[in-house]
Amino acid sequence: MVMVMVVFTTLLVIFVTLVFKVAYDTISFYWLTPRRIKKIMDKQGVHGPKPRFITGNITDMASLVSTSISQDMNTISHDTVDRLLPHFVAWSGQYGKRFIYWNGIEPRLCLTETELIKEFLAKHSTISGKSWMQRQGSKNFVGFGLLMANGEDWHNQRHTVAPAFMGERLKGYSGDMIECTNEMLQSLQIAFDSGKTEVEIGDYLTKLTADIIARTEFGSNYEKGKQIFHLLTKLQVHCAQATRYLCYPGSRFFPNTYNKEIKSWKKEVERLLMEIIQSRKDSVEIGRSHCYGNDLLGILLDEIQKNGGSLNLQLVMDECKTFFFAGHETTALLLTWTTMLLATNPYWQDKVRNEVREVFNGATPSVDQLSKLNVLHMVINESMRLYPPATMLPRMAFEDIVLGDLYIPKGLSIWIPLLAIHHSEELWGKDANEFNPQRFSSKSFMSGRFIPFASGPRNCVGQTFAIMEAKIILAMFISRFSFTISDNYKHAPVTVLTIKPKHGVQICLKPLEP
Repeated sequence: MVMVMVVFTTLLVIFVTLVFKVAYDTISFYWLTPRRIKKIMDKQGVHGPKPRFITGNITDMASLVSTSISQDMNTISHDTVDRLLPHFVAWSGQYGKRFIYWNGIEPRLCLTETELIKEFLAKHSTISGKSWMQRQGSKNFVGFGLLMANGEDWHNQRHTVAPAFMGERLKGYSGDMIECTNEMLQSLQIAFDSGKTEVEIGDYLTKLTADIIARTEFGSNYEKGKQIFHLLTKLQVHCAQATRYLCYPGSRFFPNTYNKEIKSWKKEVERLLMEIIQSRKDSVEIGRSHCYGNDLLGILLDEIQKNGGSLNLQLVMDECKTFFFAGHETTALLLTWTTMLLATNPYWQDKVRNEVREVFNGATPSVDQLSKLNVLHMVINESMRLYPPATMLPRMAFEDIVLGDLYIPKGLSIWIPLLAIHHSEELWGKDANEFNPQRFSSKSFMSGRFIPFASGPRNCVGQTFAIMEAKIILAMFISRFSFTISDNYKHAPVTVLTIKPKHGVQICLKPLEP
């Protein structure tokens, strides 16, 4: 009997201890830590809008954005900061260049000073990364691959992934890029020959970049790659909607329609990925192949094996999903916005076309000659300045940081408003909202003000892949067609994780003589 009482008392103590720990951690997470951070920032003169209990400023932001994008823009104006970041415009006007706002219970410091941004991204990459809320918001979409990894996990994943985007391996992807682009150009020619002179070019470019990433990532399994792409697109839209609301522990377990759809699509994506990965493993294990393949997936599996790591299948799937999103979505939008800009600026369209003809003389683009396309490179940079892949660049401090004259306490997220920085008249001049690729003719432009792929050690590992792909596609496209913007085009940029044209981009095509 005494023994039973001892066991019961021990279990009760353990239970009560756990309850108190969970209660304290919850109170600390939702109340104590945010209040501590607020006091620290208040003492440094950094203020912001008053947060509501639990929800912070989420409803304010959602209301401002909903109002700003409720109507299309009257003209094709690139002055989009008011439209896409209305809360930034309102709060920076009231509280200055530095202000703090709240995404639920997560405090966020909005930082626009380029020297501090440059210092933060360059020197503090190992003690900063993605917050719990960001990781929760995207884990059903891209999981915990390189994009969402932190600390030692990020360092190891970066080391494993980087070789896939370097040297001869990078050049090796050009064949798939050229082949897929030729297929798209043939489709456009067929559409024109059948009397269709106006096309929604975004649809063509989205399909093209999906085909390219499916081939470069999955090789002969690219048909399954296309299925994965369609499912990930659905997941992206759902995850983007979720970012407008408060995410809290346990919410993913609610048996609502949203969670059921997320779970179903994620399960199907991972089933398809597992089939591809397992077939590669089987080929190596039975001796049919000496490596996992020359595509991105094969290189990733080979690097894991070469480095002596165990094959974490969930991590491999997360990296595949990350490749798909980062390698397809951002490039498709870069191409779509660049086409829109060239369609509305015939002078620069002709300049690019003349340069392409001079460099390639009608031949298929060569990777070694892409560096000679200086005008096209300037156009691509200007497109990414006006319409960067994302409006914000987020990082959370995992340790206390001294940044210039600011003390950044552990747990504070730093949010860098890329779109606002790229459109700043103070940084770019009075024509900051105009399309002027000439501003990139000098390579000495201030670092810290142009960061479409971030900067520092944690910059985008696939940026060279994306630029190579964009140059090949645009060079081939502009050699075959001239194009103008359609009267049916309605300028209405919106943010769905990335900056997209709400109604697509309609252009009028005219084939050129060979």
